Amino acid sequence: MENTQKTSIFALMRKIPGGIIIVPLFIGVIINTIAPNALKIGGFTTGLFSSGTSCLLGLFLLLNGASINVRKIGMPFYKGFVLTAIKFILGVALGLLVSALCGPAGLLGVTPMAIIAAITNSAGGEYLAIAQQYGDDTDAGAISILSLNDGPFFTMIAMGAAGMASIPFMTFVATLVPLIVGIVWGNLDSEFRKHASNALPIVTFFMMIPIGAGMSLRGLVSGGIGGVVLALISALSAFVFYAVYQIFLPKKKRNAMGAAIGTTAANATAVPSYMAEVDASFAPVASAATAQVTIAAIVTAFTCPLITAMLDKRMRRLKKGIYSDEAVAAQAEK
Repeated sequence: MENTQKTSIFALMRKIPGGIIIVPLFIGVIINTIAPNALKIGGFTTGLFSSGTSCLLGLFLLLNGASINVRKIGMPFYKGFVLTAIKFILGVALGLLVSALCGPAGLLGVTPMAIIAAITNSAGGEYLAIAQQYGDDTDAGAISILSLNDGPFFTMIAMGAAGMASIPFMTFVATLVPLIVGIVWGNLDSEFRKHASNALPIVTFFMMIPIGAGMSLRGLVSGGIGGVVLALISALSAFVFYAVYQIFLPKKKRNAMGAAIGTTAANATAVPSYMAEVDASFAPVASAATAQVTIAAIVTAFTCPLITAMLDKRMRRLKKGIYSDEAVAAQAEK
């Protein structure tokens, strides 16, 4: 009998650790590096592949919300608070430690401000994409809280500038709205819930292209040794977040998603210049810090999915957490 089975590019991507995230991300980075104007010709092309990040993230949240059971809404918020807390505490502690030991000049040219900006800010879009592959609906739902670490606010608080800024309430509301719409719709309409679940991988793929298109490999050149050091610190932090996160989850609920916050958000590159605007004393180091944070954002965009996939594979092999016999049996009973 003739074999009519065709090779699926999508299936091949899924065989790569974090492939559904890394492949489109890499496509976006390469295009923006080689031909930065190629995706900015306007119209639907620019909207889908360059400037549509917010729209696609909103759609992802809505579809993810549709799969959240309202009877279990507490777990997404709990996970969000835990992830946000450990991300903030580690970033602040590391920055203050470097400041105490090395002073304002920092470690190998990496200033405390750059460390705090890089470690306390995580890439929400990438976290969502990883959650779709290695987590569940409660992990993705945690983004409603985790998104609060996006931007300069925690950095300013950590550096003793809490009086100059506060976390905007509407940022929190804006993140919650699509999630809540999805939760309501999905819990009222089981047919929509099924279609939403099937659409998530497709949305994930296209969501990562404009995220990658916001980065460029040229940023690797301007950061120097300091950028490499910061990228290494930020990448390795994924292992720390993974280990700490396990402590706060019930044994049968433990997974590799703690590592999924081991990224530096692309918009964290704006933090040094923002700090320089509100405090002129940061102006001399703002340029170098921006380049260093840029490198950390680019590097961790690729290392985080790989590390999460590796830790997930380890948990699966050792039958820990969600892969334990008890957890699998409990899931089968549902």
